[in-house]
Formats: sequence, C-alpha cells, structure tokens
Amino acid sequence: MNDPHPLSRRRFLSFAGLAAASTLAGCASSSRPPVMPVRTVAFTRPEIPGSVEYTPRSAELDLIYGEMEDSGFIIPAVPYQQIPPQFYRQRVSNTTGQPAGTVVVDTAARFLYLVESGGATAMRYGVGIGREGFAWQGEGVIWWRQKWPRWKPPNEMVARKPELAKYSIENGGMDPGLTNPLGARALYIFQNREDTLYRLHGSPEWNSIGKAVSSGCVRLINQDVIDLYDRVPEKARIVVWQ
Repeated sequence: MNDPHPLSRRRFLSFAGLAAASTLAGCASSSRPPVMPVRTVAFTRPEIPGSVEYTPRSAELDLIYGEMEDSGFIIPAVPYQQIPPQFYRQRVSNTTGQPAGTVVVDTAARFLYLVESGGATAMRYGVGIGREGFAWQGEGVIWWRQKWPRWKPPNEMVARKPELAKYSIENGGMDPGLTNPLGARALYIFQNREDTLYRLHGSPEWNSIGKAVSSGCVRLINQDVIDLYDRVPEKARIVVWQ
C-alpha cells in the first residue's frame, strides 16, 4: 500500500554530520543522531519507471539528498523526486525482531535497517540488490569498513569482462572517486573471520535503488551510505534475509 500521508507530513532525518568519505570501510560516529519521528506505515515496492516524479520538492529532503562535499569529492544532488518515498532514509518502528546495533538487509523488500539504541526503532534505507547480493544470506559481522575505497573486481569478473583487467587485484584496482562502483563508503561482511565477499556500498546510480540490478551486492545512495557509515557500531552484527 502506498503511503497515505502527504510528503508535507513526513519528517526526515537531517545529516548528523558530513564525515570524511570512503567506500568499503567505515567507523561509527560518536555523535548522537537528531530526533526523528517514527514511521509505522508499511509499503509495497513498485517498479520505478524512470522519469516519474513521486514527490514534490522538500527543503528537508534537499538537505538530506543535496550536493555535498566529502574528502575533497563533490557528491551530486540526488533527484529524490524520482525515487519512491518508501526508499528514502527514515526512522521506523523496529519490526525486524533484532536487537540494538544489528544491521538487517531484507533483500526481497529492498530495505536495509540499522536497529537503534533501545531496540524500539531503526533507521531504514532503500537499497538496490545486485547479482552478488543474492548469493549470500545468514549472519555475519561488518569486520572492515573503508572510506572511498579502491574497487578490485574479482578474477572471475575479469575473466568474464577482460576490459576490467586494468582494475584487477594484481593491477591495484580502480582509484576512489565518483565513478568508482563502490561509491563513497563500503562495508565488508565476514563470517567466522572469513570474507564472505558480501558488501554494503555506495553508488552514484540513484535510479537503481529499489531494484534488482546487474552487478554488485547491496548498494545505497552515496548520501545514505555515508549516514550509515557514521552510525553503524564497530564490528556490528549483520543479518541478511533472502
């Protein structure tokens, strides 16, 4: 069911701060997030027909998804009007059944939750799920985080796409930047201290949020992955539902 409330009644979270940007790793911020009303409305996931505008402009959303500078990179504003509003960053009731500090990825619904202190609420982010995003499920630990990471496609991907050889592990990967597939932050998931090759990462492709895309694991809008990076606890537990 679509959200019955007009956007003017939605309250969205302002940035807790613009921390330095990076992709496949990140440390938690010591600052406490501002208060945000709890959302309890359940949503279904519509398809995203490209140019449809779902919402009017909002000063608060302009702040959340506006242009920002991070570690010397200028991250472009996101045309959030073209993203279904259930995928905006927002505080919701914790319906995951998981304790505070846990990250939950619901691949079917295209949502990522970070359960907040006390366990009653969670920050929810819209995500896009790539082919690799369906390859793993269960519990793990966000063992390593990085700002503006280098992208190193695995050898199997290079074998399928020889044009990526210049970015191979042996060649040191792709430099960090706005066109890097890992975006502004990345979080690496380990299980039993071994890399699962499952990643949470940023992406400049805002129009892939809410969709199953061709490659990658779990992608967030760059502005959202920076916010998540600043909030998630060290060595946070993660649960992935398929």
